[in-house]
Amino acid sequence: MTGPLDGLLVADFSRVLAGPYATMLLADLGADVVKVEGPGGDETRSWTPPQREGISTYYLGINRGKRSVVLDLREADDVAAARELARRADVLIQNLRPGGMAKFGLDFESVRRDNPGVVYASISGFGSGAGAEMPGYDLLVQAMSGLMSLTGSPDGPGYRAGISVFDVMAGNHAVIGILGALRHRDATGEGQHVEVNLMSSALTGLVNHSSAWAAGGVVPYRMGNAHPSVFPYEPFPTADHDLIVIAANDRQFQRLCGALGIPEVAEDERFLHNGDRTTNRDALRPLLEEQLARRTAQEWFDVLTAAGIPCGPINTIDGGFAAAERFGLEPIIEVGEGDRALPTTRHPIRFSATPVDYTLPPPELDEHGAEVRAWLSTAPPEEDA
Repeated sequence: MTGPLDGLLVADFSRVLAGPYATMLLADLGADVVKVEGPGGDETRSWTPPQREGISTYYLGINRGKRSVVLDLREADDVAAARELARRADVLIQNLRPGGMAKFGLDFESVRRDNPGVVYASISGFGSGAGAEMPGYDLLVQAMSGLMSLTGSPDGPGYRAGISVFDVMAGNHAVIGILGALRHRDATGEGQHVEVNLMSSALTGLVNHSSAWAAGGVVPYRMGNAHPSVFPYEPFPTADHDLIVIAANDRQFQRLCGALGIPEVAEDERFLHNGDRTTNRDALRPLLEEQLARRTAQEWFDVLTAAGIPCGPINTIDGGFAAAERFGLEPIIEVGEGDRALPTTRHPIRFSATPVDYTLPPPELDEHGAEVRAWLSTAPPEEDA
């Protein structure tokens, strides 16, 4: 066994980000993922720059561990192959608009007739009800969910997050749903339809902001880098660069004031407890800034870290990887061997007994087409697993 999902067959009819990210995670865990692409391939193959040896790094970042087969669903033979793949699959994942798979006989009800144990996962933008016709772009969801109303300066426009955060979140939710459904299948033999949509992932992912509205009737607003409920919890200027400084409880705040040389501030009744500090942040902030301006960010990082205060620099991506290296996280691994070896980001979960599988590099278009088609056309049903 090379991973906890070794022996599981995943038919991947998804494209772009949320679905391919989910199936990459499943492949990392040992599943055999067959990536079904149309004649032009997944759009992300051409999303450049940047690129590595002519291949989009976007595509490379979310498609390791898979086998690629091109199936043109306008052709009867390829539709038949797709249906046979679905019949054999333990998991089928797709992110066409709701109803889009039905015209090929690849919707859940059609697949379930021949494969009652299938776990069929659908990812959409806004669900299969009244929002079914809405296209599922992350930027739309960032806008419509309210995230952009929370991102940016208080007196400026809303901004999108620097990544397609809800695509990634929905991909993770799809994996969680699939694993839950597989556990149910282990117990009952029954498959089921797992539905995930970006909008619901967004609303649950907004956590405290969602709860502010749902439970408190409060509409949160943009605060730049500030936190609505905790202070200090933001970047502060030092003698050279900004430094993130966090004191999320009273004890941390006392240690912070001691390390900054202003222990009396921790005894000020305006700042005794988190609610006091948050309410009186405009009075507290200049007291902290005055002390932090006396040393560089690196000097304060060393002092505050030694005092047990959460703090850190604002890195670029290369700095983030360098920090992970220093922490012993080994953030970059190689997938594949020889000329196909590719440096890529390590899977975030480590298993003590069933290590993550980094065997297959991201596939070239239809790289495994011949072997997959041959297997689909010749393997007897009783040998399918």
